Amino acid sequence: MGLDTAERQKIIALMHREVVLATGCTEPVAVALAAAKARETLGTQPDKVQLYLSKNVFKNAMGVGIPGTGMIGLPVAVAMGVTKGKSERKLEVLDMGADEIEVSKQWLEQHRDDIEISVKDNCDKLYIECVCAKGNDTATAIIAGQHTCFVHVSKNGEVLYEHKPVASSDSDNDCEVELSARKVYDFATTAPLDEISFINDTVKYNMSASDRGLAGDYGLTTGKLLMNMANGDVVHTTVAKTVAASDARMDGCTVPVFSNSGSGNQGIACTIPVYEYGKLKNCSEETITRGLIMSHLMSIYVKHGIGRLSALCGVVNASIGVTSALTYMQGGDYRQITFAIKNMINTLTGMLCDGAKPSCALKVATGIYSAFVTAELALHTKVVDETDGLSEADTDRSIQNVCKIGKEGMNETDDMILEIMTHKKFGSNS
Repeated sequence: MGLDTAERQKIIALMHREVVLATGCTEPVAVALAAAKARETLGTQPDKVQLYLSKNVFKNAMGVGIPGTGMIGLPVAVAMGVTKGKSERKLEVLDMGADEIEVSKQWLEQHRDDIEISVKDNCDKLYIECVCAKGNDTATAIIAGQHTCFVHVSKNGEVLYEHKPVASSDSDNDCEVELSARKVYDFATTAPLDEISFINDTVKYNMSASDRGLAGDYGLTTGKLLMNMANGDVVHTTVAKTVAASDARMDGCTVPVFSNSGSGNQGIACTIPVYEYGKLKNCSEETITRGLIMSHLMSIYVKHGIGRLSALCGVVNASIGVTSALTYMQGGDYRQITFAIKNMINTLTGMLCDGAKPSCALKVATGIYSAFVTAELALHTKVVDETDGLSEADTDRSIQNVCKIGKEGMNETDDMILEIMTHKKFGSNS
């Protein structure tokens, strides 16, 4: 059943907002963005920076590689923001040349002790407050709700900009379209091809990150090792190429990728398996395009219910998108796609987000392998029973159950993860 033009255009606008280019992990990128805005408002490079972060932003930024620096964590991201960052670049604020990065590192050498980072309680799950100071002058920039959404800018106590955020734990209230599994399917399979071909832009960038991952020694080199074992097998090759992009991105590769719902890994996971599988199985360009739309949009639908940041790993919603697309690309109908979704819900739900870091590639591998398994079961009309776990007869209610787990059920888990991560003891392996 096709959708009318007005509703299609709303969905397209939503996808353009949620599938965007980003250089580096989006949490430290957003921190650098806030730092850049605060420095621009201050009018000069600061000699002191204070950060107040939600626990979700803090855990996602503390251990991930920062593009082009060979370093991990927040201090270097802050340095890049306050020296050479330009707020108009949004999620590409960390896309810098070697000379600019060197200036940032020099500033960090001089001001490492002048950066204070605190976790803020009772705030949105996506909250970044950056205060830059020089002498008696201060400037504050606050991002909340979404990675590029400035809600407050002030200088010396004078408010220059104020905007009420849409909470990241809410569904996307401004998207003006209510999604469902059926609506995602109808849009992906019936929208005019010229209206949805924009999704193919994700392939060039995300596959470039994969190529870098396979050529370099990023992270645990999970993708390279899996590729060495693939021996031409379609599933293993597809997973290896997907994971290689995550290896590169999470360990500081400078190649930008198309993100999904504020996450580069989710964008990688929604794109590469669909494209690579379609290419290896000689699917038509139209089938691949529609598969990419289904993968990305289904992930967006699930993620909106979970919230922007959660203790539930984003691989969960991305893999629901991927298994939907793989089922469709192998000739599955809507009923079989709902089977794949329910199978995936009863496979991955509960996978924790313990921060962004190079080993996220392992979770991506688990999600994509599971997508192939759950799709295969669905194509054989096998589905978990509605009495099993979170699954219900109705697909959207099953998805809503996942969303409840991620949005509400894992808040205490989130606190425990942060407590563990901030009280680690480092030493030799044993």
